[in-house]
Amino acid sequence: MATATAGHAPTLTPEERQSVLLTLKNPRLLKTEVLAGLVVALALIPEAIAFSIIAGVDPRIGLFASFTMAVSIAFLGGRPAMISAATGAIALVIAPLVKSHGIDYFIAAVILAGIFQIILGVLGVAKLMRFIPRSVMVGFVNALGILIFMSQVPELLGVPWLVYPLTVLGLLIVFGLPKLTNAVPAPLVAIVVLTLITVFASVAVPTVGDNGELPESLPSLFFPDVPLNLETLGIIFPFALAMAFVGLLESLMTAKLVDDVTDTRSHKTRESWGQGAANIITGFFGGMGGCAMIGQTMINVKASGARTRISTFLAGLFLLILVVALGDIVALIPMAALVAVMIFVSIATFDWHSIRPSTLKMMPKSETIVMLATVVVTVATHNLAIGVGIGVLTAMVLFANRVAHFVSVERTIEKRDGKETATYTVTGELFFASSNDLYTQFEYAHDPQTIIIDMRASHLWDASTIAALDAITEKYRRQGKHVEITGLNDASVLMRTRMAGKLGGGH
Repeated sequence: MATATAGHAPTLTPEERQSVLLTLKNPRLLKTEVLAGLVVALALIPEAIAFSIIAGVDPRIGLFASFTMAVSIAFLGGRPAMISAATGAIALVIAPLVKSHGIDYFIAAVILAGIFQIILGVLGVAKLMRFIPRSVMVGFVNALGILIFMSQVPELLGVPWLVYPLTVLGLLIVFGLPKLTNAVPAPLVAIVVLTLITVFASVAVPTVGDNGELPESLPSLFFPDVPLNLETLGIIFPFALAMAFVGLLESLMTAKLVDDVTDTRSHKTRESWGQGAANIITGFFGGMGGCAMIGQTMINVKASGARTRISTFLAGLFLLILVVALGDIVALIPMAALVAVMIFVSIATFDWHSIRPSTLKMMPKSETIVMLATVVVTVATHNLAIGVGIGVLTAMVLFANRVAHFVSVERTIEKRDGKETATYTVTGELFFASSNDLYTQFEYAHDPQTIIIDMRASHLWDASTIAALDAITEKYRRQGKHVEITGLNDASVLMRTRMAGKLGGGH
């Protein structure tokens, strides 16, 4: 709820700050959204051109995709202020199809990928985000910071020496200006100042215009000229499915990151099918498709302070205006200005707290290993999906190994009803990693005729555990000894009743 004090404007909660209506009524907040959208649009231009080149398509296809994705997701997405556009991850996935079958099959795959994303969204794929550990998220963020920085290195190699002082000046502006004022986004000031310097001083340095030809017309409807048959589906299916998964993973991870930065929650399911709808729209306008962009999103949210869908919409709108109506002016922007902005974003994105000696000393080694695995694989492959997948797999293996060691078996010998009885008390969670060793914890030859396995302090989780218990009871049975399993909770009893003796003879 907004509160106000005498002589001061209302203070909005993080949730209220996402309101489009409240922002439209507040000139100061609206100015922040407008300027943020402009900064993001300027940063999107060279990125979209670069990703088009990676995909092997005309730069206009990447630029139009960035426009349609940003505008569409502003209305359809579940995470306000997040920027979606043409991305490198999608370009890498789809590039082989462009090379082998051409642009029409490529666009058909984009549309099919959008359909897959809608289906996955409706099926609740966003709920799988709960299985991504914090250590993987930290690794994801750190890898992004490294990749964003690495992507700028080529812009600093083999260039005129004047690029370096210009880049340093840009960094001084983006890091120093916020300490003096937040009235105007520092990245925008850096872009304007460096552009004016290079234009009026006639400095010959690489510019946006050197990256590719900017479009001179608006995007129009495009229907891919491909046969509608199973052969076509067989060609585009694997590319579309890979694009759908990579796009959703990157988008949902970015949404979670923005949730943390803004201290708000987003609608992940809506974001999932919203990404799909945006890709379908993009495909029918001849765009290369895309997903959420972490770098541009951080420029929008962290560097510029935007919080609503207004900035996302304006980023797309400004992009179209800049490249179509003001292309000659935009082409003059020195790449040094955009490099400075992206280096700032990479530094701001990286979680420096995670690598402090005090943090590493405090953190369990398994958490650090998972974080490092995510970073190394992501940076090595330049593929966020593979990096996150390996990180989650590493976390699962280490977790299973750790939990497996929490299982204990204690043996006692006592007399019951005049008969010597061996009682085994099993404590812990029994699943494939822990139950495989359970078979070896019993003294089959030395036990008396009656054995009780007390399971009150344990829980059966899977078929591996049922099979282990079957093997134990079968070995005792072959020795003519009687085994009684007691203390199982209701869920464990149900599982054992359903599967006991039906898993291949106790093996």
